Amino acid sequence: MRTLLCAIAACTLVAGQTGLPAAQRQRIDTLAQQALARYGAPSASIAVIENDQLVYAQAYGAGRIEPKAAATPGMRYSIGSISKQFTAAAVMKLVEQGKVKLDDPLAKYLPGFTRGNEVTVRELLSHTSGYEDYAPQDYMIPAWLKPTTPQAVVNHWARLPLNFEPGTQWQYSNTNFKLAGLIVEKISGEPFFQFLSQTFFQPLGMTGVLDVSAGWLGPSDAQGTVRHALGPDRVAPIDGTGWNFADGQLGMTAANLARWQIGMLKQSVLKPASYRAMETNTALKNGRLTGYGLGLSVGERNGHRFFGHSGEEIGFTAQELEFPDDHAAVAVLTNQSANATASALAGEIADVLLATSRGPKPGDAAAQQAEAIFLGLQQGKIDRSLFTSDANFYFNATALGDYAASLGRLGAPLSFTQTGEQKRGGMTYHAYAVTFPDRSVTVTTYVQPDGKIEQFLVFPR
Repeated sequence: MRTLLCAIAACTLVAGQTGLPAAQRQRIDTLAQQALARYGAPSASIAVIENDQLVYAQAYGAGRIEPKAAATPGMRYSIGSISKQFTAAAVMKLVEQGKVKLDDPLAKYLPGFTRGNEVTVRELLSHTSGYEDYAPQDYMIPAWLKPTTPQAVVNHWARLPLNFEPGTQWQYSNTNFKLAGLIVEKISGEPFFQFLSQTFFQPLGMTGVLDVSAGWLGPSDAQGTVRHALGPDRVAPIDGTGWNFADGQLGMTAANLARWQIGMLKQSVLKPASYRAMETNTALKNGRLTGYGLGLSVGERNGHRFFGHSGEEIGFTAQELEFPDDHAAVAVLTNQSANATASALAGEIADVLLATSRGPKPGDAAAQQAEAIFLGLQQGKIDRSLFTSDANFYFNATALGDYAASLGRLGAPLSFTQTGEQKRGGMTYHAYAVTFPDRSVTVTTYVQPDGKIEQFLVFPR
């Protein structure tokens, strides 16, 4: 078993918070040690959020291997493609200002690229454009050792033939986010990193964030490593400047990434419509969902809605997960590329948080009842005692037959999530998103004060 150098630093607490219970801290510490031993990354730096608060920040293992130094929570790591959600958020800020439209063609802002009159800004941010990825490799190639410019990268890769028709496939491509970052620079009139700093980092208190596209991590930060097959850890080579612009540009501590996650959970730096756009599962032209929004992976884990992103840079791998309905999140940063520690540990910590969530949330009972009714309607069955006379009138034989025929073939839902609640007409209105492997639908209900259901309707989503 690999020898582990554990950081001495204790957990970092937000003022007024008691932090995680001792049993949870011990469990997370054990999981971190086991993950490092199992997957072999030299170190991991984590941040844990509960109730929209940073409650624990800790580091484990060797943050640097030459000379060897223990990881500390204050070390910055490259977060790789987690940076993409910052780029998407920057575009959404310009959308809010009326300067950019998601469904505008790329050519409106950056002319001269392959089929730029057809590819949209939305397709860039959702990886459905067809532009070829300039950086699919998980190891250092000779070109990346030399300085470049973002414009030089897109001038080559975004002028190649498309890999597919825009909007018809999902294919991860760093080239998309280079283009998106250049749009932000052109429309805002500011250097991209400066725009991020003023718009997001300063309002969220994210101090010390590093632009790794302009200059690499320093001697007090984590040191990137690589392994060849099952060989020893070796210091990773460093990218030339310019390569990481907009698609993998940021270096920071896990606690700083947590501040961004809290901003996402609280929706504190963009308008609600912008967050909804980023977190909405993108549908291809054939209706199939991609599992990706705008700069964010989206989905469900053990019945809990999540969004987040992974990240990899030569020498580093990272994973962050956010659970908006649970007001919880986790970030894990590691200092080895092509390594499973970050994704495995983030998932395990998330399971600890979700398993110990404190009791049912408002709307849980209503959601459970609505889901049970939906499952019954897929079979053409309802419990009429739950409904008012109006609703029972609506669910005649024709309606029940249509519900069974159209919903039954969708199979079991992947998730059934409340998306809205308000009072109207003396009743309580709820909206739910119901997802299936290849589509989703919306359910709306009105419930009277006595608990009787006045409305239960299903619409395409």
